[in-house]
Amino acid sequence: MPSALSRDGAACLESAIRQTLTVPFYATTEWQAAFALPSSRLTHLPRITKSQLREHSPEGFLPDGMDLKALLAHGLIEEESTSGTSGASVRVVFGKTWWAEQERRALVRNPFLADLFGANPSLRRAVLTTPGCSGVSCFNRWLNLEQRTLGDSLYVNQARIPFTLGKEKLAGMAKEVADWAPAFLDVDPVHGAWFALHCERHGLQFPSLRFILTSYEYTSVVHRAIMERVFGVPVINLYGSSETGHLLVEHDGVMLPSEETAILESTAAEGIGELLVTTLTNPYLPLLRYEIGDFVEHTPEGYRVHGRKRDALRGADGRTLTTRMIDQVFSGIKGVAHYQLRQKPDGSAHLFLLPESEGDALTSAQAKLTTELGRLLGASVTAESIGLIAPEDSGKFRLTVREAA
Repeated sequence: MPSALSRDGAACLESAIRQTLTVPFYATTEWQAAFALPSSRLTHLPRITKSQLREHSPEGFLPDGMDLKALLAHGLIEEESTSGTSGASVRVVFGKTWWAEQERRALVRNPFLADLFGANPSLRRAVLTTPGCSGVSCFNRWLNLEQRTLGDSLYVNQARIPFTLGKEKLAGMAKEVADWAPAFLDVDPVHGAWFALHCERHGLQFPSLRFILTSYEYTSVVHRAIMERVFGVPVINLYGSSETGHLLVEHDGVMLPSEETAILESTAAEGIGELLVTTLTNPYLPLLRYEIGDFVEHTPEGYRVHGRKRDALRGADGRTLTTRMIDQVFSGIKGVAHYQLRQKPDGSAHLFLLPESEGDALTSAQAKLTTELGRLLGASVTAESIGLIAPEDSGKFRLTVREAA
């Protein structure tokens, strides 16, 4: 994103700044001096870090005259906590209808999805993600089918680690999905891929299914290939966060921005930079140049998401190696259901591979991957096939991990 905005972009920025006029967080000398500058340039504004948001949200971001308890009592807002995968959890608030509205704005940027949604307010979905991902939309205690059915959404899985699910539980989940007849699966890619493998083993298909939507965390080529192979429908990535809403949707191999929801910019004019987000539609949490914590690559066609900053590895030559760069090595690899590459402080790394078939040593995959990853890292890489890869405390999985010294 260039520092000088278009006329429409400048108007959006001015609107975003107006939302902050009576917000306590922005009443500092630094922010007020930036607002007083005559031109609307993003680069003249400070940034908001995750730690600042964690410290001041939600009360510090509510405009004067708004009381959190009163807003909740009147049913005007939702309050939830983020998963905390990129740091400690953050409390966020938004209007009752905002989450659905901003999600739809993003989805219809994809022409295929725009045609499917048409005039429909929503489509039936079956959700398979970590139960702890959201206090609003996910569950962390055992609930019956009726309790897990909200409008057009059926929340299917209630297990934090999909690999520990028994055959009976997976069969029950598949029956729920079949009975629900969703237009799409809304999945964490790890949960979605593991569910797909169960369906493949038992010859299960869902005739109503038109596409699969992946979000919640980085979608690996491994997970995508499994779901495409099993279900034969497009797998489309949706990117965003609880703090900002959904920002990007996949189309033709790139991510298209939802420009009504936020102004996006990369810290790098070319190549890979950090994504900064200025929100436009949530008056209860107005964010200017928020450091969302992910790397992106901005191209004329759109964006490519490269994964979390904290998950980036380091090459022997000092280069930053993003999750996306590592993940591309897995294109075309057979038999792997999931993986995690952990880099040690000395630069070497160990690869954990979870096979599609229990007990598969993945000998061929190990040989190819250790060679290619070693070449990319400029360091030795070892590997093993294992039966379980555990998620973070948040329930999310990390494909790449750089261990602290």
